[in-house]
Amino acid sequence: MNDQDAAKRAAAEAALTHVKDGMRLGLGTGSTAAHFVRALGERVKAEGWELRCAPTSEATRALAVEVGLALLDFDETAQLDLTVDGADEADPSLNLLKGGGGALLREKIIAASSRRMIVIADETKCVAQLGAFPLPVEVSPFAWQLTVGKLRGLFREFELGDVPVRLRAKPGGGPQLSDGGAYLFDCALERIPDPAGLTAALNQIPGVIENGLFVGIADTLIVGGENGVRTVEAPAR
Repeated sequence: MNDQDAAKRAAAEAALTHVKDGMRLGLGTGSTAAHFVRALGERVKAEGWELRCAPTSEATRALAVEVGLALLDFDETAQLDLTVDGADEADPSLNLLKGGGGALLREKIIAASSRRMIVIADETKCVAQLGAFPLPVEVSPFAWQLTVGKLRGLFREFELGDVPVRLRAKPGGGPQLSDGGAYLFDCALERIPDPAGLTAALNQIPGVIENGLFVGIADTLIVGGENGVRTVEAPAR
């Protein structure tokens, strides 16, 4: 295990202190979230906890089943107690850029349906301003060229320049689809001065299903690094 992976695991294990028996949990997607799912499975077996879990992707669902976690039927509840997920970037206000794993829509649905969201990450994910990591946007395959044209126009309106907007491809060729069957476009913005304004504008474009900006959703950030684990709470909203 390298230092970055160890930091991810340390953050994931620290998040376990916020989990209580009987909770309904949202399980995130990505390498850091996978550490949490595995650690949670070990804790459930050791303590005999009864949890119900809502995975944010098919990959997380498979891992949850593998480690013995009980899955939640969404018809049973309208709200989760807690979601634990990773992030591709997090700024000091706990605005997030997510979706590198392609599960942004499901991640946002689950996070928004939770009383609390804890983000787990290593230090490399903490940034002064979002945008160095390409912003994922989930787009309907129907007339996607028109939607992408609208995206490029919007980025110019926000004075972000002629932003490269690239269709995410599978390693073997062809478009990589989200679990919901949509196209994923990665937008190399480089900087996002106004995350709240941009996310609102993006979701007004017909054909955009969701974008990877999570603004005002995360409550707590747990960061693993060389000097151990630190916790950052979101500013009062």
